[in-house]
Amino acid sequence: MPVRLTKIIVPALVIAASVGAYSLLHATKPSPEKSEKGPRPLSVYTSTVEQEDVTLEVITRGEVRARTEINLAAQVGGRIVSVSQEFTEGGVVEPGAVLLQIENTDYQLALRQAEARVAEAHVRVEQSLADADVARKQLRNEAQASDLALKKPQVAEARARLKAAEADLAQARLNLRRTDITLPFSGRLIETRVDIGQYITPCTVVARAFGTDTVEIRLPLDDTQLASLGLPIGFTASPSGGLPVTLSATVAGQPQQWLGKLVRLDASIDPQTRMLYAIAVVDAPYGKNVSATGMPLAVGLFVQASIEGRKMSAAHVIPRDALRAGNIVFIVNSEGLLEIREVAVAHTSPDRAVISAGLQVGEQVITSPVRNPVQGMTLIALTSDAPGRG
Repeated sequence: MPVRLTKIIVPALVIAASVGAYSLLHATKPSPEKSEKGPRPLSVYTSTVEQEDVTLEVITRGEVRARTEINLAAQVGGRIVSVSQEFTEGGVVEPGAVLLQIENTDYQLALRQAEARVAEAHVRVEQSLADADVARKQLRNEAQASDLALKKPQVAEARARLKAAEADLAQARLNLRRTDITLPFSGRLIETRVDIGQYITPCTVVARAFGTDTVEIRLPLDDTQLASLGLPIGFTASPSGGLPVTLSATVAGQPQQWLGKLVRLDASIDPQTRMLYAIAVVDAPYGKNVSATGMPLAVGLFVQASIEGRKMSAAHVIPRDALRAGNIVFIVNSEGLLEIREVAVAHTSPDRAVISAGLQVGEQVITSPVRNPVQGMTLIALTSDAPGRG
């Protein structure tokens, strides 16, 4: 056989043999087994719906401010001759303690002059009374004697002058006392504006101060939080009443807590924020009501407030993670299928949700994430921890 023909026939035979072998293997291959199993069920964590009596808790935040804050002004003028050591920013001031002394020489002289005028007025009254007595005796036989002849107007005038002199004396004493500038309550100084040797006039503001007897916190509330408190708009507590409030903040790197009470709600809703504001107060924040570590509730501090609200009996409680957006809850029913249910939420906290309608005790709510939830999908329930107590 020629070499050229051999080079053509041999590759053709190899290709034909390969095609035949492939056809034989394809014809004799076994058929694949058909699986009758459905999609694999999704494993989820669940928690049991519980029923219990709960006290609703409202969490909000606000800034501590002094109930009393004033500009301290002089009531008389003069040169400052003495300044207290506490007359400085942050100084502790007790009621009646002298902060500044104004030179009082002129006011002492005015007091002495007023005392002299009172003494003179007393003499005039005695003299007019004596004159009236003489006139009455002289005119005792005159049936139509006038009041002027009987010296009655003169007596009235003398007595009026005495009262005017006594008023001037009281004013002089008051002005002398006002040369000592004091604060009428326990407080702290925020700012001082004068110093020794400076001449001031009446109504000059010498300092700014705030009272330390009571501080208050203005707390914003939305409609849900207002419902949890169970109080009407415009609520005002009795002098000994009010809802308990726990205030907390981190100060000097440590968590601190203080106790106060909610005493009133505003009578109107803020038109810009659509929030209602509540006022919580803390008495003696720099004294007996400091935190456990001795930290005072300082003015200007931003705090979190936990307010004890209304009580609910036989409420349905679930973990907060079980409540989805739009007040939706995923439930694993008795057949192991997913139910998507809308519920009525009475209250939520960081740890739990209180449901007023839509759930039954003992039902299994899903607390883990569910991707692409479909009503009726098959689930495997894995029990998680019980609802929190937040």
